[in-house]
Amino acid sequence: MTILNKIAERTKIRVAQYKNKMPFGQMKSQALSLPKGKFLFEQSLKRKELSFICECKKASPSKGLIAPDFPYLQIAKDYEAAGADAISILTEPEFFLGDDKFLQEIAAQVSIPCLRKDFVVEDYMIYQAKILGASAVLLICAILDDVQLKNFIATCDELGLSALVEAHDAKEIQRAIDSGARIIGVNNRNLKDFSVDMDNAKRLRELVPPEIIFVSESGVQSVDDVKKVRELGADAVLIGEVLMRAANKKSKLDELKIQ
Repeated sequence: MTILNKIAERTKIRVAQYKNKMPFGQMKSQALSLPKGKFLFEQSLKRKELSFICECKKASPSKGLIAPDFPYLQIAKDYEAAGADAISILTEPEFFLGDDKFLQEIAAQVSIPCLRKDFVVEDYMIYQAKILGASAVLLICAILDDVQLKNFIATCDELGLSALVEAHDAKEIQRAIDSGARIIGVNNRNLKDFSVDMDNAKRLRELVPPEIIFVSESGVQSVDDVKKVRELGADAVLIGEVLMRAANKKSKLDELKIQ
């Protein structure tokens, strides 16, 4: 079993625990009672210049503990002050040391859209993301079948949330397109073995129609990496570890954003 499959299986157990606290019908009803979102996440990525999605991440399976000191609210505010277009917030608790409260508190205190970065295995998690204040959720092709992808995107549309559909190869790109994805992210990190190939997004870019927002995820460490992302024609880049390890996150993001 790959680490990705292991995380997905553990997430199913977590969702069952969620349901014990709040049944599905109650979660769905509460989410639908909120004002419908305006797809702010995808709107924020529709710029002429490269958009930056900055990540709040305490740890990862491949790197271990990244940020022993994790003042997540201040980190999010620093990102916003530095001109980030959106914030990605890890909520997976076991492998990434995330927490739903990180998303809930950050979304309440910043004005830019927030992405729930988690391993969505049931639509329960999408309704939950809405309640927590997310403007978008991550949907990973590798752990979802075609029916789930289409249904989960439909749930997002019902709530006014954006879906960042993540693909790792040409087959998954086509599945994302067929599912109706409006945002496709290519992860340069292989979640099965955590190897990083910065050329993965470059290889797959030409397979994504221009009307679909294209996001390059993971592996960006330098200004040169950002330059490569721009050159391949990405609409946005998602950056995590290099920002989380920076003592001054605003200065680091300013550096990476130099045109």
